[in-house]
Amino acid sequence: MIKLENLTKTFSQKRGSEVKAVDNVSLEVPEGEMCVLLGPSGCGKTTTLKMINRLIRPTSGKIYINGEDTSTQDSVTLRRSIGYVIQQIGLFPNMTIEENITVVPRMLGWDKKRCHERASELMSMMALDAKKFLQRYPREMSGGQQQRIGVIRALAADPPVLLMDEPFGAIDPINREIIQNEFLDMQRQLKKTVMLVSHDIDEALKLGDRIAVFGQGKIVQCASPDELLAKPANDFVGSFVGQDRTLKRLLLVQAGDVTDQQPTLTVKRTTPLAEAFALMDEHDMRSVTVVDNDGKPLGFVKRREARNASGQCEELLHTFTVTGKGEENLRVVLSKLYEHNLVWMPIVDEEGRYSGEISQDYIASYLSSGRTRRRLNP
Repeated sequence: MIKLENLTKTFSQKRGSEVKAVDNVSLEVPEGEMCVLLGPSGCGKTTTLKMINRLIRPTSGKIYINGEDTSTQDSVTLRRSIGYVIQQIGLFPNMTIEENITVVPRMLGWDKKRCHERASELMSMMALDAKKFLQRYPREMSGGQQQRIGVIRALAADPPVLLMDEPFGAIDPINREIIQNEFLDMQRQLKKTVMLVSHDIDEALKLGDRIAVFGQGKIVQCASPDELLAKPANDFVGSFVGQDRTLKRLLLVQAGDVTDQQPTLTVKRTTPLAEAFALMDEHDMRSVTVVDNDGKPLGFVKRREARNASGQCEELLHTFTVTGKGEENLRVVLSKLYEHNLVWMPIVDEEGRYSGEISQDYIASYLSSGRTRRRLNP
Protein backbone atom coordinates (compact mmCIF):
# COMPACT_ATOMS: atom_id res chain seq x y z
CA MET A 1 0.00 0.00 0.00
CA ILE A 2 2.90 2.38 0.81
CA LYS A 3 6.17 2.10 -1.08
CA LEU A 4 9.17 4.41 -0.74
CA GLU A 5 11.93 4.17 -3.35
CA ASN A 6 15.31 5.80 -2.68
CA LEU A 7 13.62 8.69 -0.89
CA THR A 8 15.98 11.55 -0.07
CA LYS A 9 15.54 15.00 1.44
CA THR A 10 18.36 17.52 1.54
CA PHE A 11 18.04 20.83 3.39
CA SER A 12 20.23 23.86 2.65
CA GLN A 13 21.80 25.57 5.64
CA LYS A 14 22.52 29.28 6.08
CA ARG A 15 26.20 29.08 5.14
CA GLY A 16 25.47 27.25 1.90
CA SER A 17 26.19 23.75 3.11
CA GLU A 18 23.63 20.97 2.81
CA VAL A 19 22.46 18.27 5.21
CA LYS A 20 20.65 15.06 4.30
CA ALA A 21 17.71 14.68 6.69
CA VAL A 22 16.57 11.54 4.85
CA ASP A 23 19.16 9.52 2.95
CA ASN A 24 18.08 7.05 0.25
CA VAL A 25 15.25 5.41 2.21
CA SER A 26 13.41 2.48 0.65
CA LEU A 27 10.52 0.84 2.49
CA GLU A 28 7.34 -1.11 1.75
CA VAL A 29 4.27 -1.39 3.99
CA PRO A 30 1.71 -3.99 2.89
CA GLU A 31 -2.00 -3.22 2.97
CA GLY A 32 -3.54 -3.43 6.44
CA GLU A 33 -0.22 -3.37 8.33
CA MET A 34 1.12 -0.88 10.83
CA CYS A 35 4.75 0.20 10.37
CA VAL A 36 6.48 2.17 13.12
CA LEU A 37 9.32 4.53 12.21
CA LEU A 38 11.49 4.33 15.32
CA GLY A 39 14.57 6.25 16.29
CA PRO A 40 16.06 9.16 18.28
CA SER A 41 15.18 12.80 17.65
CA GLY A 42 16.52 14.25 14.40
CA CYS A 43 17.00 10.93 12.61
CA GLY A 44 14.60 11.64 9.71
CA LYS A 45 11.40 9.90 10.87
CA THR A 46 9.04 12.88 10.79
CA THR A 47 10.57 14.27 7.59
CA THR A 48 9.89 10.91 5.92
CA LEU A 49 6.29 10.96 7.13
CA LYS A 50 5.72 14.53 5.91
CA MET A 51 7.07 13.69 2.47
CA ILE A 52 4.43 10.99 2.06
CA ASN A 53 1.54 13.49 2.23
CA ARG A 54 3.59 16.23 0.52
CA LEU A 55 3.91 18.60 3.48
CA ILE A 56 7.59 18.43 2.49
CA ARG A 57 8.68 17.78 -1.08
CA PRO A 58 11.36 15.10 -1.61
CA THR A 59 14.69 16.09 -3.10
CA SER A 60 14.70 12.79 -4.98
CA GLY A 61 13.08 9.37 -4.93
CA LYS A 62 9.56 8.09 -5.40
CA ILE A 63 6.52 7.58 -3.18
CA TYR A 64 3.77 5.18 -4.25
CA ILE A 65 0.41 4.70 -2.54
CA ASN A 66 -1.58 1.72 -3.75
CA GLY A 67 0.74 1.53 -6.75
CA GLU A 68 0.22 5.15 -7.84
CA ASP A 69 3.09 7.64 -8.01
CA THR A 70 2.00 10.45 -5.67
CA SER A 71 4.10 13.03 -7.52
CA THR A 72 1.53 12.92 -10.34
CA GLN A 73 -1.35 13.75 -7.97
CA ASP A 74 -2.70 17.11 -6.85
CA SER A 75 -1.48 17.71 -3.28
CA VAL A 76 -4.93 18.64 -1.91
CA THR A 77 -6.55 15.53 -3.41
CA LEU A 78 -3.68 13.42 -2.07
CA ARG A 79 -4.03 14.73 1.49
CA ARG A 80 -7.79 14.13 1.51
CA SER A 81 -7.08 10.45 0.83
CA ILE A 82 -4.63 10.19 3.73
CA GLY A 83 -5.50 10.43 7.42
CA TYR A 84 -2.97 12.47 9.42
CA VAL A 85 -2.61 12.60 13.22
CA ILE A 86 -0.04 14.69 15.08
CA GLN A 87 0.88 15.20 18.72
CA GLN A 88 -0.55 18.75 18.69
CA ILE A 89 -4.11 17.74 17.90
CA GLY A 90 -5.19 20.97 16.21
CA LEU A 91 -8.95 20.72 16.74
CA PHE A 92 -10.89 23.77 15.62
CA PRO A 93 -12.01 25.48 18.86
CA ASN A 94 -15.09 27.14 17.33
CA MET A 95 -16.46 23.86 15.94
CA THR A 96 -18.33 21.14 17.80
CA ILE A 97 -16.70 17.72 18.10
CA GLU A 98 -18.98 16.40 15.36
CA GLU A 99 -18.03 19.29 13.06
CA ASN A 100 -14.35 18.69 13.80
CA ILE A 101 -14.63 15.00 12.99
CA THR A 102 -16.52 15.52 9.74
CA VAL A 103 -14.42 18.33 8.21
CA VAL A 104 -13.05 16.19 5.36
CA PRO A 105 -16.25 14.18 4.71
CA ARG A 106 -18.18 17.45 4.35
CA MET A 107 -15.53 18.73 1.91
CA LEU A 108 -16.05 15.52 -0.06
CA GLY A 109 -19.79 16.14 -0.27
CA TRP A 110 -21.09 13.65 2.28
CA ASP A 111 -24.64 14.42 3.45
CA LYS A 112 -25.45 15.27 7.07
CA LYS A 113 -26.90 11.86 7.92
CA ARG A 114 -23.88 9.96 6.59
CA CYS A 115 -21.48 12.28 8.43
CA HIS A 116 -23.35 11.82 11.71
CA GLU A 117 -23.44 8.03 11.38
CA ARG A 118 -19.71 7.90 10.61
CA ALA A 119 -18.81 10.13 13.56
CA SER A 120 -20.98 8.07 15.91
CA GLU A 121 -19.50 4.79 14.64
CA LEU A 122 -15.90 5.91 15.19
CA MET A 123 -16.71 7.45 18.59
CA SER A 124 -18.02 4.07 19.70
CA MET A 125 -14.83 2.33 18.52
CA MET A 126 -12.78 4.69 20.68
CA ALA A 127 -15.00 4.13 23.73
CA LEU A 128 -16.56 7.62 23.62
CA ASP A 129 -20.29 8.29 24.07
CA ALA A 130 -21.45 9.98 20.85
CA LYS A 131 -24.64 11.35 22.41
CA LYS A 132 -22.66 12.86 25.24
CA PHE A 133 -19.76 14.38 23.31
CA LEU A 134 -20.62 15.13 19.66
CA GLN A 135 -22.22 18.49 20.39
CA ARG A 136 -19.54 19.61 22.84
CA TYR A 137 -16.57 21.82 21.99
CA PRO A 138 -12.89 20.82 22.31
CA ARG A 139 -12.39 22.98 25.44
CA GLU A 140 -15.02 20.84 27.21
CA MET A 141 -12.96 17.66 26.79
CA SER A 142 -9.79 16.39 28.48
CA GLY A 143 -6.48 16.13 26.65
CA GLY A 144 -6.85 12.36 26.29
CA GLN A 145 -10.36 12.73 24.90
CA GLN A 146 -9.19 15.39 22.44
CA GLN A 147 -6.41 13.07 21.25
CA ARG A 148 -8.99 10.36 20.60
CA ILE A 149 -10.97 12.88 18.53
CA GLY A 150 -7.79 13.64 16.55
CA VAL A 151 -7.50 9.95 15.64
CA ILE A 152 -11.22 9.73 14.81
CA ARG A 153 -11.05 12.84 12.60
CA ALA A 154 -8.19 11.35 10.60
CA LEU A 155 -10.28 8.24 9.92
CA ALA A 156 -13.60 9.97 9.26
CA ALA A 157 -13.45 9.90 5.45
CA ASP A 158 -12.32 6.25 5.52
CA PRO A 159 -8.85 6.85 4.00
CA PRO A 160 -6.86 3.72 3.11
CA VAL A 161 -3.69 5.18 4.65
CA LEU A 162 -3.17 6.73 8.08
CA LEU A 163 -0.03 8.69 9.02
CA MET A 164 0.62 9.34 12.72
CA ASP A 165 3.42 11.51 14.14
CA GLU A 166 3.94 10.63 17.83
CA PRO A 167 0.15 10.77 18.34
CA PHE A 168 0.23 9.63 21.98
CA GLY A 169 3.44 11.34 23.08
CA ALA A 170 1.86 14.22 25.01
CA ILE A 171 -0.55 12.06 27.03
CA ASP A 172 0.11 10.84 30.57
CA PRO A 173 1.21 7.16 30.84
CA ILE A 174 -2.12 5.78 32.12
CA ASN A 175 -4.22 7.43 29.42
CA ARG A 176 -1.58 6.64 26.80
CA GLU A 177 -1.91 2.91 27.41
CA ILE A 178 -5.71 3.10 27.37
CA ILE A 179 -5.77 5.01 24.08
CA GLN A 180 -3.16 2.70 22.53
CA ASN A 181 -5.36 -0.28 23.40
CA GLU A 182 -8.44 1.41 21.99
CA PHE A 183 -6.56 2.30 18.83
CA LEU A 184 -5.36 -1.30 18.44
CA ASP A 185 -8.94 -2.54 18.81
CA MET A 186 -10.04 -0.04 16.17
CA GLN A 187 -7.21 -1.04 13.84
CA ARG A 188 -8.19 -4.72 14.10
CA GLN A 189 -11.64 -3.77 12.82
CA LEU A 190 -10.66 -1.20 10.17
CA LYS A 191 -7.37 -2.77 8.98
CA LYS A 192 -5.91 0.53 7.75
CA THR A 193 -2.38 0.81 6.42
CA VAL A 194 -0.65 2.85 9.12
CA MET A 195 2.74 4.53 9.35
CA LEU A 196 3.47 5.81 12.84
CA VAL A 197 6.46 7.81 14.09
CA SER A 198 7.73 7.07 17.60
CA HIS A 199 10.87 7.28 19.71
CA ASP A 200 9.44 4.86 22.31
CA ILE A 201 10.55 1.24 21.86
CA ASP A 202 7.74 -0.11 24.06
CA GLU A 203 5.11 1.72 21.98
CA ALA A 204 6.71 0.43 18.77
CA LEU A 205 6.70 -3.16 20.01
CA LYS A 206 3.08 -2.90 21.10
CA LEU A 207 1.67 -1.28 17.96
CA GLY A 208 3.91 -2.26 15.07
CA ASP A 209 3.57 -5.18 12.66
CA ARG A 210 6.97 -4.05 11.39
CA ILE A 211 9.47 -1.57 12.81
CA ALA A 212 11.90 0.52 10.74
CA VAL A 213 14.75 1.77 12.93
CA PHE A 214 16.20 5.07 11.71
CA GLY A 215 19.68 6.40 12.35
CA GLN A 216 21.15 9.54 10.73
CA GLY A 217 18.53 9.64 7.98
CA LYS A 218 18.87 5.98 7.00
CA ILE A 219 16.91 2.83 7.84
CA VAL A 220 19.33 0.74 9.87
CA GLN A 221 17.02 -2.25 10.25
CA CYS A 222 13.45 -3.12 9.30
CA ALA A 223 12.02 -6.18 11.02
CA SER A 224 9.08 -7.62 12.91
CA PRO A 225 9.08 -6.69 16.64
CA ASP A 226 10.15 -10.17 17.73
CA GLU A 227 12.93 -10.38 15.14
CA LEU A 228 14.16 -6.90 16.05
CA LEU A 229 14.58 -7.93 19.69
CA ALA A 230 15.99 -11.37 18.92
CA LYS A 231 18.48 -10.27 16.26
CA PRO A 232 19.34 -6.55 16.34
CA ALA A 233 21.36 -5.67 13.23
CA ASN A 234 24.14 -3.83 15.07
CA ASP A 235 25.14 -2.17 18.35
CA PHE A 236 23.10 0.98 17.56
CA VAL A 237 19.88 -1.02 17.20
CA GLY A 238 20.78 -3.17 20.20
CA SER A 239 21.32 -0.14 22.42
CA PHE A 240 18.15 1.53 21.21
CA VAL A 241 15.87 -1.44 21.87
CA GLY A 242 17.44 -1.83 25.32
CA GLN A 243 19.58 -4.20 27.35
CA ASP A 244 16.43 -5.97 28.55
CA ARG A 245 15.38 -6.83 25.00
CA THR A 246 15.32 -10.57 25.78
CA LEU A 247 12.72 -10.01 28.50
CA LYS A 248 10.76 -7.64 26.25
CA ARG A 249 10.20 -10.59 23.92
CA LEU A 250 7.99 -12.20 26.58
CA LEU A 251 5.35 -9.57 25.76
CA LEU A 252 5.25 -10.53 22.07
CA VAL A 253 4.43 -14.23 22.35
CA GLN A 254 1.02 -15.47 23.48
CA ALA A 255 0.65 -18.74 25.32
CA GLY A 256 -1.62 -19.97 22.54
CA ASP A 257 1.20 -19.45 20.01
CA VAL A 258 3.23 -21.99 21.99
CA THR A 259 0.54 -24.59 22.63
CA ASP A 260 -0.57 -24.52 18.99
CA GLN A 261 2.78 -26.11 18.16
CA GLN A 262 2.48 -28.91 20.74
CA PRO A 263 0.83 -32.33 20.54
CA THR A 264 -2.04 -32.39 23.05
CA LEU A 265 -1.82 -35.62 25.05
CA THR A 266 -4.41 -36.13 27.80
CA VAL A 267 -6.20 -38.85 29.74
CA LYS A 268 -9.59 -39.09 31.49
CA ARG A 269 -10.47 -39.72 35.14
CA THR A 270 -11.34 -43.31 34.30
CA THR A 271 -8.21 -44.04 32.25
CA PRO A 272 -6.33 -46.99 33.82
CA LEU A 273 -3.09 -45.88 35.50
CA ALA A 274 -1.18 -48.54 33.54
CA GLU A 275 -2.40 -46.97 30.30
CA ALA A 276 -1.51 -43.45 31.51
CA PHE A 277 1.97 -44.64 32.54
CA ALA A 278 2.53 -46.23 29.12
CA LEU A 279 1.59 -42.94 27.43
CA MET A 280 3.99 -40.94 29.62
CA ASP A 281 6.77 -43.50 29.19
CA GLU A 282 6.42 -43.52 25.40
CA HIS A 283 6.57 -39.72 25.12
CA ASP A 284 9.05 -39.21 27.99
CA MET A 285 6.55 -37.12 30.00
CA ARG A 286 6.94 -36.53 33.74
CA SER A 287 3.17 -36.12 34.06
CA VAL A 288 0.00 -36.18 32.00
CA THR A 289 -3.02 -33.89 32.23
CA VAL A 290 -6.41 -35.33 33.15
CA VAL A 291 -9.40 -33.70 31.42
CA ASP A 292 -13.17 -34.07 31.73
CA ASN A 293 -15.53 -35.00 28.89
CA ASP A 294 -15.51 -31.38 27.65
CA GLY A 295 -11.72 -31.31 27.48
CA LYS A 296 -11.31 -29.05 30.53
CA PRO A 297 -8.30 -29.79 32.75
CA LEU A 298 -8.99 -31.38 36.13
CA GLY A 299 -5.43 -32.04 37.27
CA PHE A 300 -2.50 -34.32 36.48
CA VAL A 301 -0.98 -37.70 37.23
CA LYS A 302 2.78 -38.14 37.85
CA ARG A 303 4.66 -40.83 35.96
CA ARG A 304 6.65 -42.02 38.97
CA GLU A 305 3.45 -42.49 40.98
CA ALA A 306 1.66 -44.30 38.13
CA ARG A 307 4.50 -46.80 37.66
CA ASN A 308 3.27 -50.29 38.60
CA ALA A 309 0.08 -48.75 40.07
CA SER A 310 -3.36 -50.24 39.61
CA GLY A 311 -6.68 -48.46 39.44
CA GLN A 312 -7.72 -45.32 37.55
CA CYS A 313 -6.18 -41.88 37.11
CA GLU A 314 -8.67 -40.18 39.46
CA GLU A 315 -7.13 -42.11 42.36
CA LEU A 316 -3.75 -40.35 41.94
CA LEU A 317 -5.10 -37.02 40.68
CA HIS A 318 -3.22 -33.81 41.65
CA THR A 319 -5.41 -30.74 41.10
CA PHE A 320 -4.08 -27.61 39.39
CA THR A 321 -3.57 -24.53 41.55
CA VAL A 322 -3.57 -22.16 38.55
CA THR A 323 -4.03 -22.20 34.76
CA GLY A 324 -2.97 -19.83 32.00
CA LYS A 325 -5.06 -18.51 29.13
CA GLY A 326 -4.15 -18.79 25.48
CA GLU A 327 -4.41 -15.02 24.95
CA GLU A 328 -2.00 -14.23 27.81
CA ASN A 329 1.58 -13.36 26.87
CA LEU A 330 4.57 -15.29 28.18
CA ARG A 331 5.38 -12.51 30.65
CA VAL A 332 2.04 -13.07 32.41
CA VAL A 333 2.51 -16.84 32.30
CA LEU A 334 6.01 -16.62 33.75
CA SER A 335 4.76 -14.29 36.48
CA LYS A 336 2.11 -16.87 37.45
CA LEU A 337 4.69 -19.65 37.51
CA TYR A 338 6.92 -17.68 39.87
CA GLU A 339 4.01 -16.49 42.02
CA HIS A 340 2.81 -20.07 42.62
CA ASN A 341 6.30 -21.63 42.66
CA LEU A 342 5.50 -23.90 39.71
CA VAL A 343 7.70 -25.41 37.03
CA TRP A 344 4.86 -25.65 34.48
CA MET A 345 1.18 -24.89 34.08
CA PRO A 346 -1.66 -25.90 31.75
CA ILE A 347 -2.98 -23.45 29.18
CA VAL A 348 -6.68 -23.28 28.32
CA ASP A 349 -8.52 -21.78 25.36
CA GLU A 350 -11.45 -19.33 25.43
CA GLU A 351 -13.86 -22.15 26.34
CA GLY A 352 -11.62 -23.37 29.17
CA ARG A 353 -10.45 -26.49 27.31
CA TYR A 354 -6.91 -27.79 27.75
CA SER A 355 -4.68 -26.77 24.84
CA GLY A 356 -1.18 -27.61 26.11
CA GLU A 357 1.31 -26.56 28.72
CA ILE A 358 4.13 -24.08 29.22
CA SER A 359 7.14 -24.58 31.46
CA GLN A 360 9.90 -22.37 32.77
CA ASP A 361 12.33 -24.49 30.75
CA TYR A 362 10.38 -23.89 27.56
CA ILE A 363 10.35 -20.13 28.06
CA ALA A 364 14.11 -20.07 28.73
CA SER A 365 14.74 -22.25 25.69
CA TYR A 366 12.60 -20.02 23.47
CA LEU A 367 14.33 -16.82 24.57
CA SER A 368 17.85 -18.24 24.14
CA SER A 369 17.18 -19.97 20.82
CA GLY A 370 16.85 -16.85 18.67
CA ARG A 371 13.63 -18.25 17.18
CA THR A 372 11.10 -15.63 16.17
CA ARG A 373 7.35 -15.73 15.68
CA ARG A 374 7.49 -13.84 12.41
CA ARG A 375 10.09 -12.73 9.92
CA LEU A 376 9.40 -10.09 7.29
CA ASN A 377 9.69 -11.03 3.66
CA PRO A 378 13.04 -9.72 2.32
